[in-house]
Amino acid sequence: MPNQLETEELVLKEALVSATGLDSNVLQIGLKGDPSLRETALLRERYDSDLDKIYGDLQPALEDLLINHSPYHIFIGFNNAEIRTRSIFDPLREEIHEASKLMDKPYIDRHFPEIPYDEKIQAMRELYDYVLESKYFNRVPEFWKNIFCKRHKAWHPMTTEEIKTIFQTLGVLRNMEDYYLRNVTISIVQSVVRMQFNCDGTQFVKAKDFKQFIEENLP
Repeated sequence: MPNQLETEELVLKEALVSATGLDSNVLQIGLKGDPSLRETALLRERYDSDLDKIYGDLQPALEDLLINHSPYHIFIGFNNAEIRTRSIFDPLREEIHEASKLMDKPYIDRHFPEIPYDEKIQAMRELYDYVLESKYFNRVPEFWKNIFCKRHKAWHPMTTEEIKTIFQTLGVLRNMEDYYLRNVTISIVQSVVRMQFNCDGTQFVKAKDFKQFIEENLP
């Protein structure tokens, strides 16, 4: 049987994106999906969704949403114009919104309370403080306690500049000629960007390495 340290290391290695995010030595992780989708990607006619028509105008609103409002996690479905968000004020629940509605400032204000980015980061730290100090955390195996505590102490969230770079590049990835973006998930907590393409391939990239990923992979 592995000892506690070996178990801790095994847990961190087994997940694609672990409790501590992507491995520090890894720029990106790629997953291949359904081979039939990869083989027919270039034969399928491209579909321009409602979100494609408005993304240029919606982009600043999405940046503002993640930087100046309550969401800490956002999913953008380009094919169906679906936006999913998770808020620090209701962290266990996921909300689903139509992309076009996020163009309306009063709608944003009704659904996503404003909070400065530094205060949102502090609130996330305090939420984890509560979890780590709660009586329920005592039920967690010791190796998980070590993982959580180490991650909590070393955690560095996405910067606002990284968030802006990501959103400003999504339109380019969506408009690529052959293998284009279908959906993307951006998580401040894990500082990871998950992107899925029309060939059914999925890429996980650290926020701080996103610019390098784009430079190396865009034609």
